[in-house]
Amino acid sequence: MAKPKRRFVCQACGSVTTRWQGQCADCSEWNTLAEEAPETIFSAKHDLSSGGRRVAFVPLDAPVALPVRRSTGIAEFDRALGGGLVPGCAVLMGGDPGIGKSTLLLQAAAKVALNGGEAVYISGEEASDQVRLRADRLGLGKAPIQLASATSVRDILTTLGSMNPPSLLVIDSIQTMHSDQIEGAPGTVSQVRGCAFELIRYAKESGVSLVLVGHVTKDGSIAGPRVLEHMVDVVMSFEGERSHQYRILRAIKNRFGAVDEIGVFAMAGAGLEEVGNPSMLFLSGREDQVAGSAVFPALEGTRPVLVEIQALTVRLASGATPRRAVVGWDSGRLAMLLAVLEARCGLSFSTAEVYLNVAGGYRLTDPAADLAVAAALISALSDRPLPQASIWFGEVSLAGEVRPVAHTPVRLREAAKLGFRLGCGPEAGAEKVDGLRYSPLKLLPNLIDRIMGGS
Repeated sequence: MAKPKRRFVCQACGSVTTRWQGQCADCSEWNTLAEEAPETIFSAKHDLSSGGRRVAFVPLDAPVALPVRRSTGIAEFDRALGGGLVPGCAVLMGGDPGIGKSTLLLQAAAKVALNGGEAVYISGEEASDQVRLRADRLGLGKAPIQLASATSVRDILTTLGSMNPPSLLVIDSIQTMHSDQIEGAPGTVSQVRGCAFELIRYAKESGVSLVLVGHVTKDGSIAGPRVLEHMVDVVMSFEGERSHQYRILRAIKNRFGAVDEIGVFAMAGAGLEEVGNPSMLFLSGREDQVAGSAVFPALEGTRPVLVEIQALTVRLASGATPRRAVVGWDSGRLAMLLAVLEARCGLSFSTAEVYLNVAGGYRLTDPAADLAVAAALISALSDRPLPQASIWFGEVSLAGEVRPVAHTPVRLREAAKLGFRLGCGPEAGAEKVDGLRYSPLKLLPNLIDRIMGGS
């Protein structure tokens, strides 16, 4: 019998090679190749066309009651999930260390347990007493959560099989789980994939809502093979800077809802607090109107969020190389916008350093922020504040046109609700909103006239 071939799998990207080498040829990461148990010749040639059990098919149009979502008791968490947890779903949550993943899930488990459901929290990184100490600090010491500290998937599934299926099962984290059926240390590609498969299979068969905590790499992506993200139903990212108090829970993949909804939280002494009005959080401390500051009504799913865009220009001596620094926005889009302002409006930024910041650590990807950024840049260059209580939005083309954007009425209504009295944006798509005057713009030079004229 021929000897089975050895195979080595990259722990970062999942690529397979027949020999070990120091650097992965696909993702260029160092020391990430690990040997995986080879496939035997018998299993490779075994015929699977007979000997199994028949699979029962269910018509798609069959009159079957659809599963009812389970509320986590945290409205912002439910919003990001698309309305709550679906029975039998598998959720993968990633985020930087210390961002608050375990805190949020412990609070959600406590809410489920206090509302009559059964919540099981299994930690592979902390002892049960350590989790209990953290729960006491968060004021959740009285919640009837079932705690355990274990890393063996066999032990976990054996224990769960001897009890009624819980409403919520939290595994913190999947990289610490280990299966005795698979060779390799916890955290390797084969272990993560095998352990996740067994836990997800249990969740699908028993109707348990499963939440897996995943580690992230230094670039922010979830560690381990990408197949893990394909196996689960929902992939969530918990984002935010630890220097800021706010946290954003965002769904990257969601089989049961939209992926553009977010949940906003603020880190406090008693854990994570829900932020029902994120606009007030990102606009806090903005009392006086200063040059280089513009308010942009961003849109996250169906939720409008007003954020402040700050710009600063510093004139340099002749011959010096100007610097461009951007925080919270695309640097390539800033370069394009500066080129349009120079080519279509005659404004020169070549002798000035340009600094752009989105206040509160928020990150913008909406192209409708072009007009707000342009307004902040023009205001900073001319040292003239924008009109009081005004918002700016619209996409800017290379020809200097202000293009229409989606959901203009939603943006205007949110601004009017927060006391803004002037809205500047594209001509198309606007509607009359009580308490807010809308001033349409067609070309970027009209923006300069509007700022210089002060109307």
